[in-house]
Amino acid sequence: MNQPAFPGATSVSALDVYDAVAPDGLAGGTPHLHTVSTEAYLVVGGRGRLHTVDGSGAFAERRLGSGDLVWFAPGVIHRAVNDGGLAVRVIMQNAGLPEAGDAVMTFPDEVLADPQRYAEAAALSGPAASDADRLAAAVARRDLAVAGYRALFDGDGRVDPVRLSRLHERAVALVRPRVPEWRERWESGALSVARETGDRLDALETGADPGLTAARVAVASDAPAFGMCGRLRRYETWPAAAGPTRGDR
Repeated sequence: MNQPAFPGATSVSALDVYDAVAPDGLAGGTPHLHTVSTEAYLVVGGRGRLHTVDGSGAFAERRLGSGDLVWFAPGVIHRAVNDGGLAVRVIMQNAGLPEAGDAVMTFPDEVLADPQRYAEAAALSGPAASDADRLAAAVARRDLAVAGYRALFDGDGRVDPVRLSRLHERAVALVRPRVPEWRERWESGALSVARETGDRLDALETGADPGLTAARVAVASDAPAFGMCGRLRRYETWPAAAGPTRGDR
């Protein structure tokens, strides 16, 4: 018997945002965007800020405190700033797909333009490395992305539309080779769950059992990781067939 899908075919992670300070004086995570999946933050502790640049180039800063819920569409560049003990629950659309490389970090343009350089910059040390080494690598990766993120802005604090457009082009070129794999994950995950709802409605409409006799309970396991924005506990809510292939998000 297959386990029931997590609601909405989403994924959930517990995130403690990095408190190491970047070269621009702000503590926190790695600026990045997602190309396909919407992301949400539910703040459960501490305080901080969320910096965003939307698809039009508009920059915004939002204060974050316990109980706040904010979400952003694919393409929104976001950076979590930790002002003290910021802890978040991250809800991601399309469980299993973001973990397969949907995120693109805002590295300098010369890195984004070269898939090999991007892969090297994005990678962390292997699982055999110590936590200290992996943390140092995550912070160095964050600092490189902050440098590219800051280069998007003009001296007046506005986002340069040409640089933003180039970032979007680089992001599409980087992820395009992954699309066939992502489509398989989506079809076996989020799309399959949506179709299951349709099947249940069809059964109810005819007076048939929509699956009540097959109902079961599921519990997710969790695993620690060094993510882009902080230390993660990732709950494996997606079907095994659509599980992650990358160690960090």
